[in-house]
Amino acid sequence: MLKYLIIGSGLAGLYTAHKAAAIGSVMVVTKKGLRDSNSFNAQGGIAAVTDIEDNPELHFTDTVIAGRGLCEDKAVHILVKEGPQRIREIIEEGMKFDTENGKISLGLEGGHHKKRILHAGGDSTGRFMTEFLISKVENDPNIQIRENISVIDFLVKDGVCYGARCWNEIENREELIYAEHTFLTSGGTSAIYTRTTNPETTIGDGIAMSYKAGCRIVDMEFIQFHPSALYIEDSPKAFLISEAVRGEGAHLLGKDGKRFMLPIHELAELAPRDIVARSIFKQMALDDRPYVILSLKHLNADKIRSRFPTILARCAENGYDLTQQIPVAPAAHYTVGGVASDEYGRSDVSRLYVCGEIASTGIMGANRLASNSLIECLVFANRAIEISKEVGQIDELPEFELKYHKDPSKEEAYLALKRQIAHTMNNCSGIIRSELLLSTGLNLVKKELKELGPEKFEYYDEASRKLLTVAFLIMTAARFRRESRGGHYREDYPTLNEEYAVHTIQRISQPLTTKKVNE
Repeated sequence: MLKYLIIGSGLAGLYTAHKAAAIGSVMVVTKKGLRDSNSFNAQGGIAAVTDIEDNPELHFTDTVIAGRGLCEDKAVHILVKEGPQRIREIIEEGMKFDTENGKISLGLEGGHHKKRILHAGGDSTGRFMTEFLISKVENDPNIQIRENISVIDFLVKDGVCYGARCWNEIENREELIYAEHTFLTSGGTSAIYTRTTNPETTIGDGIAMSYKAGCRIVDMEFIQFHPSALYIEDSPKAFLISEAVRGEGAHLLGKDGKRFMLPIHELAELAPRDIVARSIFKQMALDDRPYVILSLKHLNADKIRSRFPTILARCAENGYDLTQQIPVAPAAHYTVGGVASDEYGRSDVSRLYVCGEIASTGIMGANRLASNSLIECLVFANRAIEISKEVGQIDELPEFELKYHKDPSKEEAYLALKRQIAHTMNNCSGIIRSELLLSTGLNLVKKELKELGPEKFEYYDEASRKLLTVAFLIMTAARFRRESRGGHYREDYPTLNEEYAVHTIQRISQPLTTKKVNE
């Protein structure tokens, strides 16, 4: 039996595998390729205090302000205090961040009041960090990497996880993979929307599986829409224009050529993401066009070319010059809520850990502060591996049987449902929501779940059920929260209401409940 099974190949999964390999045997399984992850595409950087003029308490304050009253103080203190140590370690192992005049070059992003964003390759931090860790795990004899493995379900009995039920996409058959410790690092669910910065595989499978296994699912109403993704006509895939571009001084302009963020927030273009995304959304409606302009005309062109080579090249591919101006629009980007996790990455199921975007640690609150996601991966993966050392071995393995099959004739119907759900989510639970829209969306989802019927142990049926479950969880929590806070905005309840300074909690076969912050 494996010591560790890691589900997902983003930064959280790779770092967990790297750390776990020093203890025992590790297998990393990923739905597609090793490099198909949000982490690989992350541009901006990783937030940690490394400058003498900065300190962890300032990072704590910026995080809590962005979180709109829903951050868990204990978790945020862990992040800001342990983050610098994890950065030092990874640098000592050979990770190279960009430097300027012999010192680490630090950037500024939305919501931060100090320059504390480390970056690599200019605008390719995620790719550089991911490739660095891939080189580590690929050359570690204790780590086995398996691509094209879709996880169907966890192997759970009496509240204990013994591994995962998987589908081998190459050999077209079910497999059971047993492990003493199972780490779920499969990312969020933003690809459930029509316009997203995420890979198409990021549709919340892990959240649905965790819900089915009995885990608490927390704060699913908070979906972060990145304010600035390149607008490409008739394309659902949105290429991210890093917040660091606005950090360098780029301006957002309406159809009239004027900056519309100036009267909205003191930080203007660098206001927290929910404010900028919503402001762009409203400006688009006012201008009656599906984008606004991000202008860099007033900035040093040579500096822009050297700082953002990847973004520059992608813009050029689509006929735009980043040093001048480009069209941008918001896109679903990050799942702020997720599977309940304690400060050591433990879920409600014994021996099942969650880490990265899928975990709800309490750090993000109602709105993730820019570049906190990558550092969260390092800090909490490290803590989870450390605590796993204290767990004893499995004495007796329960019996689990193979039971799934795949009916190829059902693929078309599944893909049609996926498109339908994406449009429902965009229309009913997007940047601006209401009781009418959410109720309409929920009724559609409930109708599809009813038509799906009881579990049939068929691959596409189960995939459909996961999609519908995630949509149900998001819209149920969003309808409950009759206020506007962070990444959740209700046009029928446009103000923040302190009665809702609580986390929403959903658990299978139970009504939605709430939990007060810092309790």
